[in-house]
Parts: sequence; structure tokens; C-alpha cells
Amino acid sequence: MTPRIQIIIVNHNTRDELLACLASLHEAWPATVDSIVVVDNASTDGTVERVRERYPKVAIIALDQNRGFGAANNVALRRAQPEYVLFLNSDTVVPAGSIDQLYARLEAWRAVAAGPKLVDGTGRPEVSFGSMLTPASEMLQRIRVRLAGGNSAIGRWYINRRLAKERQVDWVSGACLLVHRESALAVGGFDERYFLYEEDVDLCAALRARGGSILFTPLTQVVHLRGRSVSRTSGALPGPSHYDRSHLAFYEKHAPFWTPWLRRWLSWRGRV
Repeated sequence: MTPRIQIIIVNHNTRDELLACLASLHEAWPATVDSIVVVDNASTDGTVERVRERYPKVAIIALDQNRGFGAANNVALRRAQPEYVLFLNSDTVVPAGSIDQLYARLEAWRAVAAGPKLVDGTGRPEVSFGSMLTPASEMLQRIRVRLAGGNSAIGRWYINRRLAKERQVDWVSGACLLVHRESALAVGGFDERYFLYEEDVDLCAALRARGGSILFTPLTQVVHLRGRSVSRTSGALPGPSHYDRSHLAFYEKHAPFWTPWLRRWLSWRGRV
């Protein structure tokens, strides 16, 4: 199988998780993968030195400041050469064959982007796709996330049933997102107004606006140790969290009618 994918991993002070991710890739190198690029967002934990020592063939782009998830991915995206790029979180572990299968399913559906089933370290599934953000869809998504993380047998049955079907969706998680490179470049890559959060939903919306389809496939899965990279993100801005800032920016861009209501809601909760 001809290598057609470059993996792009953004890192910020997640040295141990990143090394585990790279180890999983090197233990069973995917036939479809041409190369790996790590974009380091000014880590202070010795990540760059350790990766160079253990994995000298992994390219490293060391930034002098933490530019956020989307902007850092764009740096590597604009330099990439293979036909596809796989945006991969540093806190993931990639089972043998999963990337090759993800590529095969994307090709079978003729999709422009695809995401696998994500599971945590215990095998519990993550709700990693959804509908375009609206107040109603967000409420429903939050319910599903609670069910996925809860202990209700009925709730977990519902989530497993929902995640069992391969389907076209509005967006898939940026924790593991395979995208046609030229299509991603055509929409400008990730919108850099989002420092962290919502950039994957926004990118998928832009790809769909150009006629592309987004695929979720449960036929392959990747382990996502969710939250470990986010919990160590430094350089937080004063005031609202990165999530609240990105949330507001998303609605201002895609659904401005709802923005004043979102501001009131965040203000009532003391978050703006």
C-alpha cells in the first residue's frame, strides 16, 4: 500500500503521553503513513529533546510560543506534501491497523474527512461526532456525553447502539481526524480565532460547505486519554475560559442570532 498520509501531532507539555503515542505508531507502522510531524507549542518539559533522542526520523517544528491547537496544526498543514493529513492528539494510543482501516473507509465512502471510534483507557466509548452546533443539538450532545460516562445500563446500551453505525455526520473529533490535504488548504485550514475547542467542528463545517462529506466509522478505533493534553495547556487568558471564548466565536461566526443569548447565559453563570 502506497504511503499517502502525514500524521500531524500538536504537543504542549505532554511529553510522556506523546512518547506513548509515538511508540504505538512505531510498534506497528501504518502502511498508509508517509511521515510524522510534531508541532511543539513551546513546551517546557523537555519534549523536543526527548523526541529527537528516541525518534530521530520524526520531524519537529518547535514554536517559540503556545499558538493554540488550530494554529499549530496549520503550520504543519501548510508544509505537508502527502495527499492526506491525520490530525492526531498527543494523548492518543493508536492500535495496529487502525489508521490504514480509517483511510480505507474514507476512500470507500469517498469522504473528504473521517474520524474513528474513540475509546478511553478502559475501552469506554467517547461521543466523538455530532450535528452542527445549535442550542438544541448541544443540549442533546451533553446528554449523550453524560450517558457515555455514566453507569446506567440503558444509557450505555443507547450510546453503544448509536456508535455502532458507520455514517455521514456534520463533524468528527479533532483528536483523530483524517483529512484530504488540498481540501483542508482550500478552506484555509483551521480557523485560528479558536485557541482551543470548536476548531474541529468549524473545519468540518467549512469542508461540508464545499461539498465534502464527513465520515464517522466505528470499524476502527483509537484510544483517547481525554483531557490530559488540555489539562496542561498553559498561557490561559484572563476572563472566560478557552472553551467559552471559542464557543462565543463559533456562534458569532455561524449563528449570530444566538450570540446575545449565549452571552447572557455565560454572564448569568459568572463566566463572562
